[in-house]
Amino acid sequence: MRPFLLQGHERSLTQIKYNFDGDLLMTVGKDKVANLWYSHNGEHIGSYVGHQGALWSIDCNKTSTLVITGAADNTARLWHAETGLLLHTWELPTAVKRVEFSHDDQYVLMVTEERMGHKSGIYVFAIDNSTPEQSNEPVVILRSSTGSKPTVAAWGYLDRHIVAGHEDGSLSLYDWRNEEVVHRAPAHDGVITDMQMWKDGSYFITSGRDMTARLFETTTLNPLKLYKSDAPVNSAAMTPTQDLVILGGGQAASEVTTTSSRQGKFESRFFHKVFEDEVGRSRGHFGPINTLAVQPDGKGFASGGEDGLVRVHHFDPDYFKFKYDY
Repeated sequence: MRPFLLQGHERSLTQIKYNFDGDLLMTVGKDKVANLWYSHNGEHIGSYVGHQGALWSIDCNKTSTLVITGAADNTARLWHAETGLLLHTWELPTAVKRVEFSHDDQYVLMVTEERMGHKSGIYVFAIDNSTPEQSNEPVVILRSSTGSKPTVAAWGYLDRHIVAGHEDGSLSLYDWRNEEVVHRAPAHDGVITDMQMWKDGSYFITSGRDMTARLFETTTLNPLKLYKSDAPVNSAAMTPTQDLVILGGGQAASEVTTTSSRQGKFESRFFHKVFEDEVGRSRGHFGPINTLAVQPDGKGFASGGEDGLVRVHHFDPDYFKFKYDY
């Protein structure tokens, strides 16, 4: 695979995401800039400029008309996707580490940091698609059910539940409308770094600093599969056409000695989703991979690294002929 190399960020990437149709790619990083690209050729469309701190998260509604970003300046901002016009700003008590539209685009969740006496939480706001004016009053605020702050969160199927991953490696399933915890379960030995839902919301994949990625059923939080790496895993994604998952991570040079066997490991690693075996790797980044996203039609994937680079891969024809040797 010969990837497109997107050089639109001066600092490390924090999240990349495709829109629902897969023709657009959104990227955010610690340089306060959110970029929008065409996914098929890597052409830069424009930027969403205005945040005063590092950007942590980005998402787009299903019709690709609205973009939301969350940042370290304690705000989440709603943008007109095509023009880049700032439509609304939500002021939160602390940094916004994760944002995500609900499946019906009627709500958005925001995961906040725990800082300076302010508790972390998952804020849910209603989205009015008929006007730029949005309510600053959250529908609900979900507080941690484990005593450990949430680091990531995602909507379950039909938006009935919200799943949260915590710093202590545990998972919580919320009936968010009633502000109740339905299930709690252990997941990782340490902080959960990423969480991505399957397209129908029935199960999801998590990644952790414990060098693993794991598959869970949504409504019960039952563990399904385990994928083992030899370096911290910062992000994990699932491919929709082949039974594969992709892991990305790596040990930063500042965290290891020169003799450490885990130094480097900056590849995107492919595992069979069912049988848990590693089946391939894709190299290219010069530092840890911080974020991964798979194109919705399964024809490619993108990775964003600590090196400030985004690599957009389009799979070769041989990829679609891959058969697992049982």
